[in-house]
Amino acid sequence: MSSLLEQLIDALRVLPGVGQKSAQRMAYHVLERGREGGARLATALAEAVEKIGHCQRCRDFSETPVCPTCSSAARDAQTLCVVETPADRLAIEQATGFRGFYFVLQGRLSPLDGIGPHELGLDLLGARLAEGEVQELIIATNPTVEGEATSHYLAQIARQHGVRPSRPAHGLPLGGELEYVDRGTLSHAFGSRSEVA
Repeated sequence: MSSLLEQLIDALRVLPGVGQKSAQRMAYHVLERGREGGARLATALAEAVEKIGHCQRCRDFSETPVCPTCSSAARDAQTLCVVETPADRLAIEQATGFRGFYFVLQGRLSPLDGIGPHELGLDLLGARLAEGEVQELIIATNPTVEGEATSHYLAQIARQHGVRPSRPAHGLPLGGELEYVDRGTLSHAFGSRSEVA
């Protein structure tokens, strides 16, 4: 049986980029100087894990069955932007004037990792496109090998439903992640998007 300190260090290692030494430093900091902050963190984390789910319409994180973005009447229902992660959605929302709706894949096609169309909610996306309201599907997957494969698959789905697929213009670094692209580059690329061939 692990001691409480070992359990805390091991629990901190679930965070991305946190190895053994970083987790150990964090655990010691909380116990030595940040017990009140650690208690707040534990409460917020427990509450978030319990109460935050996924929007039934766009699959983004939400505390309600339909998120505030999908509930907004001020959005353009003819334009739907598909992104890999909630962080990508937030980057686009903050850097551009995009006023359409989003669909968050929560990943990208990766057969080797067991991630196929079902895991990405593409049946839900297909049903949304079949409603006939969406005219343009902006495919804003990351410019990685898996992101490009996902983009081509999404373009096929869009065409099957008579929806025009487009992709943000080049200028985004190949192999990069949208979350880490500067606002100016992302805004320019998003404004200069082109139809997927």
